[in-house]
Amino acid sequence: MSLIRSFFALLIILYLVSCHKILDVEPYTFSSDVNYYENESQILRAVNGAYGSLQELYTGEGFWAMTEMVSDNTNYQFDESDRGAQQREEIDEFLITSTNNYVESVWNLLYRNIQQTNVVIERMEPVEFVDQKIKDRYSGEVRFLRAFQYFHLVRLFGSVPLITEEIKDPESSFKGDKASIDELYEFILSDLDYAVDHLPEKYTGNDIGRVTKGAVLTLLGEVYLTLREYDKAKENFEKVTELNYALLSDYTQNFDPAYKNNIESIFSIQFDESLETEASNFIFMFGPRNAKDKLIGFPGNLGGSNIPTLSIFNAYESNDKRREASIEFFDDPTNEKFEEAKAFEGKIPFIKKYYHPPFLEDGRSNENWPVYRYSHVLLMLAEAMNELGQGDPYPYLNKVRERAGLDAIENLNQDELREAIFQEQRTEVAFENHRWFQLLRTDKAIEIMTEHGIEEKDRLKRLSSASYNIQEYKLLFPIPEREVRLNKLEQNPEW
Repeated sequence: MSLIRSFFALLIILYLVSCHKILDVEPYTFSSDVNYYENESQILRAVNGAYGSLQELYTGEGFWAMTEMVSDNTNYQFDESDRGAQQREEIDEFLITSTNNYVESVWNLLYRNIQQTNVVIERMEPVEFVDQKIKDRYSGEVRFLRAFQYFHLVRLFGSVPLITEEIKDPESSFKGDKASIDELYEFILSDLDYAVDHLPEKYTGNDIGRVTKGAVLTLLGEVYLTLREYDKAKENFEKVTELNYALLSDYTQNFDPAYKNNIESIFSIQFDESLETEASNFIFMFGPRNAKDKLIGFPGNLGGSNIPTLSIFNAYESNDKRREASIEFFDDPTNEKFEEAKAFEGKIPFIKKYYHPPFLEDGRSNENWPVYRYSHVLLMLAEAMNELGQGDPYPYLNKVRERAGLDAIENLNQDELREAIFQEQRTEVAFENHRWFQLLRTDKAIEIMTEHGIEEKDRLKRLSSASYNIQEYKLLFPIPEREVRLNKLEQNPEW
């Protein structure tokens, strides 16, 4: 659906999908946009709907492909009898075109979610609240979510339209207008500056899972890290360390549904298996295609996507506890026909972080998706300190290594420490949708992905010579052709 059509459609459907349990609200009935947004209760439901829309982004079949599968962390299990996901596979091999369905889906989801936040911000303005602080908090929450979407957009697509107000009809939608990179980041930072001043450090009860001050500071830190403003990145990450976060003693608990929203969790996409529409179900996309009932306990189709590469498996040090916690293997005679199993002695790897049986009979699972964890903040703080040449990055790096069962690192020069931090980030947050952004931020994407492509083509004979032809222009995804054609957007260079 084009942006114009999707924006217009949003005005005739109810966005207000309340997040069950974690972000709970009273039951409601459908109301049109004409008479909705009239009181605090309705605004709360609208804010919850803005959170709920993130679920579709993270459970969809495009975003993780554009952040993990496009990197050296994961690829896919090739099944010649089922080519239904070929366009997603093309993302992995850098063979996409501007008509790629998964890229278009992510673009539409991000802008739909932005429209949703714009609606809430605009419609909330005239509503009187008993407590102005609550109104400001709601505004802070949705501004964070809006900035979060734009941060994804600018890193994935570069210069894109900047929409800051509710679009009420097709005619008021953009027609060929794209903001500069600087304008986009300026807007992202302005939203986050507002949010950090109006959000609490923590919540209790049913509000747990909402955006906190720590989440805003973390996003601010990563934005500044991306902009290479290392002093400001360091400042924001240090503020996070002053809040009530800590590393769990057991790395695996970060992904165990029994330990949701723990002391290490800064921001997670909330899921709940008790409702079919709120379940996460990641294993059904990521599990080996031929595992089916042998892995999940009942008949069901698995996607064979986002499976760990030999590269990420070898990236872990031999005694790193995180490798076993992050990667599992399916061992079965039916693996024989899949090339992906050959490098692993006939076993097919899959992401263990999102595999927690038993599952409900209809396949529902209960994992949250981790967006920001405290360990990641410590490593990004170490990165900022090392680049800035100020402070002592070793304690932050070594806290993370110690939990992983690894020896402390010390006495490295700046280049050596940069590489050590880079490798530590890769293994600590593997399969959490950060790898591609890390490669872009550090200017390593072309070098590492070219080398990775050579390795992949050497071990996977199914790959063509055209695979992994990494060029500068491919560091940005193309603007979906439908948007170029219908909304007169300028295509990214060389696409």
